[in-house]
Amino acid sequence: MKGYDRNQYTNIRYPFPYDPPYVPQDNPCGAYRHHFQWHKDPKAGCTFLNFEGVDSCFYVWLNGRYVGYSQISHHTSEFDVTQFLVEGDNLLAVLVLKWCDASYLEDQDKFRMSGIFRDVYLLNRPAAGIRDYHITTEISPDYKTAVLGINLSFAANHPVPVTATLLHADQKGGEYIDAKAESAGGPELRLTVKNPVLWNAEQPFLYTLIMETSNEVINERVGFRTVCIRDNQVLLNGTAITFNGVNRHESDPVNGAVMDYKRTLSDLMIIKENNFNSVRASHYPAVPYFYQLCDSIGLYVIDEADNESHGTEELYFYEDDYSQRMRLSHERIADNPDFIEPTLDRIRSMVIRNRNRPCILVWSMGNECGYGCTFERALEWTKETDPDRLTTYESAFYMADDREYDCSNIDIVGRMYPSFDDIRKYLDNDPAAPLLLVEYCHAMGNGPGDFEDYHELIEEYPALCGGFVWEFCDHAVCEGQAAEDGAVYLYGGDSDELQHDGNFCLDGLVYPDRRPHTNLFEYKNVYRPLRSSYDTASGTLTISNHMDFTDPQDIISASYALILDGTRIAEGTLELPSIKPRTSVSLELPLTIPSKGRCFLWITYVLKKAQGALPAGHELGFDEIRIPVADPVYAKALLIRNNASQAAGSHLSYQDTEQYKDTLIVIKGKGFSYSFDKRTGMPVSMIFEGEELLDKPVEFNFWRAPVDNDMFVVDKWKKQRLDRTLTRAYEISCQSDTDSVEIHVRQSAGAMSVQPVVRMDSVWTINSRGAVTLNVNAAKDPQIRTLPRIGIRMFLKKWLKVVSYYGMGPMESYVDKHQAARHDSFTATLGELHEPYIRPQENGSHYDCDYVSVRGRGVRLNVISADDNTFSFNAARFTQEELEGKAHEHELTACGSTVLCIDHRMSGLGSASCGPELQKAYRIDEDSYSFAFMIVPENLNKQV
Repeated sequence: MKGYDRNQYTNIRYPFPYDPPYVPQDNPCGAYRHHFQWHKDPKAGCTFLNFEGVDSCFYVWLNGRYVGYSQISHHTSEFDVTQFLVEGDNLLAVLVLKWCDASYLEDQDKFRMSGIFRDVYLLNRPAAGIRDYHITTEISPDYKTAVLGINLSFAANHPVPVTATLLHADQKGGEYIDAKAESAGGPELRLTVKNPVLWNAEQPFLYTLIMETSNEVINERVGFRTVCIRDNQVLLNGTAITFNGVNRHESDPVNGAVMDYKRTLSDLMIIKENNFNSVRASHYPAVPYFYQLCDSIGLYVIDEADNESHGTEELYFYEDDYSQRMRLSHERIADNPDFIEPTLDRIRSMVIRNRNRPCILVWSMGNECGYGCTFERALEWTKETDPDRLTTYESAFYMADDREYDCSNIDIVGRMYPSFDDIRKYLDNDPAAPLLLVEYCHAMGNGPGDFEDYHELIEEYPALCGGFVWEFCDHAVCEGQAAEDGAVYLYGGDSDELQHDGNFCLDGLVYPDRRPHTNLFEYKNVYRPLRSSYDTASGTLTISNHMDFTDPQDIISASYALILDGTRIAEGTLELPSIKPRTSVSLELPLTIPSKGRCFLWITYVLKKAQGALPAGHELGFDEIRIPVADPVYAKALLIRNNASQAAGSHLSYQDTEQYKDTLIVIKGKGFSYSFDKRTGMPVSMIFEGEELLDKPVEFNFWRAPVDNDMFVVDKWKKQRLDRTLTRAYEISCQSDTDSVEIHVRQSAGAMSVQPVVRMDSVWTINSRGAVTLNVNAAKDPQIRTLPRIGIRMFLKKWLKVVSYYGMGPMESYVDKHQAARHDSFTATLGELHEPYIRPQENGSHYDCDYVSVRGRGVRLNVISADDNTFSFNAARFTQEELEGKAHEHELTACGSTVLCIDHRMSGLGSASCGPELQKAYRIDEDSYSFAFMIVPENLNKQV
């Protein structure tokens, strides 16, 4: 990050030739020298030098004497340097190599950055004392008694007396002794606790353990909890739990892999605040205080070994047979006896360092390495060493078919990005173990669109114990500042790498600087702790508690608001009754339901008092419940339609003469003149109150700037030329009376080299008030499976720049990504409607709208549905072509117009960049479509 060597982002492929144990002969290295002062402490007979993280390997010298060597990048390396230290000034020298043989086991999807990236410190210890301790908790079947076990080992195998005291925090924050035990030097201490307070993510209660010897005191935080599998469910303290999780790399746009305490705490608070209850330390153990923070904040952890050899899969690209390719891939490392000890080394370093942390419920053997003898041995060792936790390893799913595998030590079956059908197939066929989605909902760019669907699936199947979204943050390098738009972020290929994987590292719920993406809000509301439904017939509100351990009665307050066309017509607070975890209750909520309009009931949940790290008043989520009414029409849209439909009392004329060289139809009325191109059947000019509203002709629009999740379908779309369509008219005719002109068009949209994409019968109706209604009946060519969108695009004058709408907002919303949005009236500028994804793509659409307007210079252009159906819209400074053509947000150039897209349908987002293909319910793949829009200009200066 400081300019030494070059950043490189690559996902699967090794960034060097595959030739273990050899690495490139031109091997960049960093030489570090550091002077420090040291003075001997007479109470501390030993001093240890600790490195908590160095990538990839390093040699150490102290005062010119060689101390040692270590590897495993995300592992604490400890050297006894007692004999090397001198009074006063000391010189520490470290040589760090970029590549070593261990790099074959560190092929994670991340920026490849080398150096010292975690703390380096001296630790003074007594010569005789506790060398290590392993804490276990045993809880009686009735949960009324717990035993804290402390297994001790001693320095130089010389036992010393140890006193252990367990402190319990009282309600005022003080502490009192709950249990105490003494050992004359034995290897074990046991403390019995009556009526223990159990630890879980919702109520992360911790005891304080003090271990004392004659010359040292060690403080530790302890949580009593048990975890096991029963009936294909993960049970914590006897209660089934669901992992609402996220994967988290350690990544900072300025400091690279350096994650200090402040950044780590900030990350975990964002995670906790947005209704996650768990984190997967992907794909290596995190910085040590990460786990202590998870203990106290209340987050379950899957801890994962620093082990990934994904690149072996890419060595057999010529094999068409997937199982054959995977067999050969596994044999290279995962099923190679030469790698058993390196694999065990990584598992041991993780388990022994972190096994005292109550937040860790599951050990993961690594990520995307294949399966074989190395992991069979690692899993066996893990279960023998720490039988009180669970194990998982996703790559055990990818097995070759030429040998028998031992999976008996895997407790939870892990899968990445399975289709919904695959999940159901596994769960419907007597599964041998619970299923965990260790990665799902690939949060790349504008997406994912699957959160609610996966939530419903998790609720349906008890054996589906949850999942971990990929991933928490975008990985990018901050490079200077753009002129207007803040930080410039670089991704794969921006550092002149020969090999890279582009922007596949931009797959987070937050931007690199931790500003939230809209998908973070989406997740938060999908996984809200309470959900409600309302029965209008009985006036009954039913509230379901989705928490595993907590009754919301004493900690959560709820309020309601009845919203009609964006206006509150009733509101109040709700006294929540007792709702046991995973149950529902009903309460009376009599409401007067209006007879017409768009009506919704909002139920909002907030903390009434602080809960651990979350403050009082923190919003936990909301429900928006659609209330059925007799006439569900948005009042303002109806008013505009009715006013625009009234005769203006002025004559309307149209011209179709040689004056326009037989290419234009011009319709004129009082205060307006509209021109239609007879070759296309589309408006090319709209002059209203003396102002031209259009910069370019109106066009049918079937394209969107591809989102990252379109990456596997965009080539098909382009092969079908959906990005190049032009409209032509085959027949055009006019009918008129004094109050309206109808232009009937038989037309199509097609592109060079292919047949027409869509054929349309359209009717444009212009009335004497200047209102324009478009009715379309369209037929898609059956050879084209699906469309990105279907609607119209208008290039309006840039002074039309203030946007008001009634629909789902305020954040962008789509057919499969709108759980965080509400139906309301909103006003925003074009800049506020734009979502600045680092790699530009489709953004800022708003779903399920009845009305949108843009205004400026005393003119407002309204668009409403003409057939009581809703629509989506975008309003932007940038064209879809500009978004698609530029690689970075800061490179975008405004087109000089206000680009208004009105969509009958917009394709869903899904998560197909790494997940299953977009579900059929969210695709535009019907063969025919009918829709109608009304475009109504207004003179704001003449309104009554």
